[in-house]
Amino acid sequence: MSLLLLLFGFLSGFLRVASAQCPDYSAFARETHEPVSTGKYHLSLQRPVTGCRKFNSSDVEVTISDMKKLVKDPDLFRLFENTFPNTLDTTVTWRGFAADDSTEELTFVTTGDIVAMWLRDSANQLRSYKSLLKVTNDPYSIASLYRGAINLQARYILKNPYCNAFQAPAESGLPPENNGYADTDKVKPPYNTSFVFECKYELDSISAFLQLSYDYYDKTDDVDFFGRYKWIDTIKTILNVTEGLLIGTYADDGSVNESPYTFERQSTAATETLTNSGAGNPVKGGTGLVRSAFRPSDDSTIYQLFIPANMQFSSYLGKCADIMAAHDSVLAKRMSDFAASVRDGIENHGKVQHSVFGEIYAYEIDGFGSANTMDDANVPSLLSAPILDYLDASDETYQNTRKFALSTWNPYYMHGPVLNGTGGPHVGPGKAWPMSIITSLLTSDDDSEIINGLQMLVSSTDGLGLIHESVDTFDSGVWTREWFSWANGLFGEMLLGLRDRKPHLLETSFQ
Repeated sequence: MSLLLLLFGFLSGFLRVASAQCPDYSAFARETHEPVSTGKYHLSLQRPVTGCRKFNSSDVEVTISDMKKLVKDPDLFRLFENTFPNTLDTTVTWRGFAADDSTEELTFVTTGDIVAMWLRDSANQLRSYKSLLKVTNDPYSIASLYRGAINLQARYILKNPYCNAFQAPAESGLPPENNGYADTDKVKPPYNTSFVFECKYELDSISAFLQLSYDYYDKTDDVDFFGRYKWIDTIKTILNVTEGLLIGTYADDGSVNESPYTFERQSTAATETLTNSGAGNPVKGGTGLVRSAFRPSDDSTIYQLFIPANMQFSSYLGKCADIMAAHDSVLAKRMSDFAASVRDGIENHGKVQHSVFGEIYAYEIDGFGSANTMDDANVPSLLSAPILDYLDASDETYQNTRKFALSTWNPYYMHGPVLNGTGGPHVGPGKAWPMSIITSLLTSDDDSEIINGLQMLVSSTDGLGLIHESVDTFDSGVWTREWFSWANGLFGEMLLGLRDRKPHLLETSFQ
């Protein structure tokens, strides 16, 4: 193992020197690079040259070559060619081993244009490669990336379980990034900015750790890995935190319960802070639902009983109980019982009656009877419930909810001549997120809907051949974020899914 550490150290040093000679990808992704695709959209090639890619996987390269034979439209293939490897090409920023355990792999995956590791983003970025995941001890494998990300996320959660985004590990030698937006933050419990990049408590962030863990186990059956390092202690921390957030604002005698987490930020945007001295709007206890101060968009919740994140938490906590059963049967039962209780809370309290669509899931509730009926593009969303393995896409209430989310009854459904999809307050009205269109295709069995969605995605990249965060529904030249690795990976994942379940659609022309 010492030889392996020396090799990693040499390669890390070599890559740091090499990366200094490579272009900044934020600038690179805003430019057109030859050869452009031969279709009418002339999409740029956006992969760095081999020497500037941060991680190379032969399995990924073979997959791209195989897809070239199946995807007949040159622009659609170029979009896949650029997006599917984007996480590996550009955001696997550092890999190595823990300073206190030379066998503990670590993987630092940045979100793209921000050099910090979001729990949610990194879990979803790696999920893009789940179909290629196989058990192996090879340190240059996708399996190693997964193990390293699980180990590093565990470190983050154990120390700061309420936080959502983190700095590079000390072992990397990378300096902490400054987050100017957080300069005025007042957060309880406090944190160290050399370790934490941002501390917005989001139930979906710690649920993402459960999702990442299950994704690795589901493809490898490597149950022993989860007993080697800090995974079990991390699960205990997650349970303690989430059980503590079952409480309501008020005790039975009318006194105000102390909130375990508060957040205040000086900002002109209401979505960047919480009301009531950082505790958020009042919540009623006894629903079985876990509170979430922020959404996966990093915007604050209006009502803290955020249904999509509770769906994700219930689903993957229950699945991870199967992993825990091999290590601690008592803790496994605690997990499965809690997962079932949250599911009961969703089914008993998280549904509302809509005048047009009938019974649908609410986006957020407060337990007092108030509900926020909307959907946001970021996953977890109501639209993404089947992707979270919470329910089957054929579920009647889900189908009603899906029709609502993809209609103008959803206040954040954006439509226009360029593309139609959900957005959110993070960017504002008029900007649809391609991520939401991808999610709609992942949850659709309708060929016409899928073809229409693919057409919108291929035609709305402004010729750059990457998936943007948002696009103006009336002008494809107006968009946000040139480098959004999660959305890129989700597109690749979606197209691979079509290869498996609807291969005939890959022969469609979009010219």
